[in-house]
Amino acid sequence: MINQKIFIFEFVSGGGYNQVDIPSSLFCEGYAMLRTIIEDFKKLGFQITTLLDIRIDFLSQYLKVDKIKLVRKNDDYIKVYTDCLNECIYCFIIAPEFSKHLYKLTQIAKDLKKKILSIDLNGVWLGTSKLETYKYFIANKVNTPKTYKIPLKGGEMDVDFILQKFDQLGSSIIMKPEDGAGSELLFHFTTKDQILQLFERPKAKLDTARSYIVQEYIDGDDLSISIINRTNPEKTDAMDQIILSLNTQNVQNLDPNKDSLYLGGYTPVENYKVLRNKFEKILKSMDLKSFQGYFGIDFIKKADNSIYFIEINPRLTTSYIGIRNILDYNPIEFLFNQYKSKFELTKLEPNKFSHFTRLELKYSGNKSFKNILNSIIPKLMGVIPEIVTPPIALSKKVVDQDLSYYCFIATKTKDLDSSEKRISKIIKIFEDFNFKKIK
Repeated sequence: MINQKIFIFEFVSGGGYNQVDIPSSLFCEGYAMLRTIIEDFKKLGFQITTLLDIRIDFLSQYLKVDKIKLVRKNDDYIKVYTDCLNECIYCFIIAPEFSKHLYKLTQIAKDLKKKILSIDLNGVWLGTSKLETYKYFIANKVNTPKTYKIPLKGGEMDVDFILQKFDQLGSSIIMKPEDGAGSELLFHFTTKDQILQLFERPKAKLDTARSYIVQEYIDGDDLSISIINRTNPEKTDAMDQIILSLNTQNVQNLDPNKDSLYLGGYTPVENYKVLRNKFEKILKSMDLKSFQGYFGIDFIKKADNSIYFIEINPRLTTSYIGIRNILDYNPIEFLFNQYKSKFELTKLEPNKFSHFTRLELKYSGNKSFKNILNSIIPKLMGVIPEIVTPPIALSKKVVDQDLSYYCFIATKTKDLDSSEKRISKIIKIFEDFNFKKIK
């Protein structure tokens, strides 16, 4: 067991939004990742410190940590973050790539000479830039959609350039931020009219302070692979790519008139073993030395079973919430090259199934908001062990009955069918507590 101090930081729940409203959808995933990764580090004997936004301090009771510092509205969260780093030997950082949040936070830890167990600066820099990631895929000779940075014209995105690429790439394109994370601000265009309509909207919809790319659309299944890349404990200068699982991705509303939503997915995918064997060969041919630690790769599997690499997530991904439910070992052990060899553990097939998803709920009962937090939610946590992020309403600007509650759940069953049945039972339990599923 490792009796060392570690600081685990998750941006959304840990104060990154302390001066503005916390985005509910991002919070659900962020807190769920924080809670699960804390549990797995705690199993290895770490003394854990973390940060929580003071608006969600009641959720501290579900975190198996030794020390929690609260971030208040007027705090400089970077200073609080740095203070926590100074108290620990190790750190593990979860943050979005946009606005260079993940890069800046990792840079601070590196400057303080901390042992960074999340991805180091080179990998964060490469994964943050969709254009650099595209060049990286090309250099490593793997299939990837053609990608172009959209130039500016008169201080605005050049619409003519996008229309030109639409013609060149074959009547279906993707547009998204060059430093985007997840499915935020992702648009799929199948006609030129859709492109023109988007740019007729108020500019605030597009966050024009950021750079965007246009990308060839690849039709197929949205999937991801979750990997721990580590130094081989037996061979100098060699790396092990440990495939934890392959996962589906549930992205809804890939439509130019609606916001795209990432709602979760399930793991493992169908025909897992065949796909894993294919990836083992591909990964061995790639230069992955910049990605030591846990990271994910989003890819498309076409109908002909060919693989197209889309982007790299240089951090813990939401899929981990489900992955840890399907394995008979603690994936975090691999970050320390300890206990067992790669062969002993990774040749074991995942023997369970997990559906991980965000739910939006409405409360129709007569209990007050305070009573829901203090009484109903603890009861729900007791009867639904699959709840990772409990139902929470982060906006208080409307009357209690109009609030939307968001939660994140992850099943642990034998297969897809039993998982779907369990989710139906979970939704029924929510209804018994006057929570109705909206999405």
